[in-house]
Amino acid sequence: MAERLDTPLPTRRRWLRRPQVDSEVVGSAAEGIARFTGTPRFLVYLSAFVIVWLAWNTWAPESLRFDSAALGFTALTLMLSLQASYAAPLILLAQNRQDDRDRVTAEQDRQRAERNLADTEYLARELAALRLALGDVATRDFVRSELRSVLEELRDEDEERSRR
Repeated sequence: MAERLDTPLPTRRRWLRRPQVDSEVVGSAAEGIARFTGTPRFLVYLSAFVIVWLAWNTWAPESLRFDSAALGFTALTLMLSLQASYAAPLILLAQNRQDDRDRVTAEQDRQRAERNLADTEYLARELAALRLALGDVATRDFVRSELRSVLEELRDEDEERSRR
């Protein structure tokens, strides 16, 4: 009888346990490797390694050579292909982690911009309220003119009293 497709299979006991991998550790290691492989120092080291490999397998005694030039340095080609096949996913993993960090940073920047806008709008309202309040406050020139007119009235009254 065929098993039903809508029910999961019972879990089988595994002979080997799956390794528990901390994705944060793997991600930070991938970033470290990606950062290193993108440096001039890595290019110099890799170039020196290839030059030594080629020189050894070209000019060393025949009994000490381990990669044949006649076969096109097959072992070197395989090693460089292996390095490239590991480097590409590590670089992608590092880019994904950087994208995640950029996304978080962009969200924090957006929230900060919203807070700044709210603060700016609040300050603009407060300034407008102060301007309106200052419109009701007497200015220095107005107070001086009022004081002058009061002083003139007092002088006029003094003169009238002195005449009587």
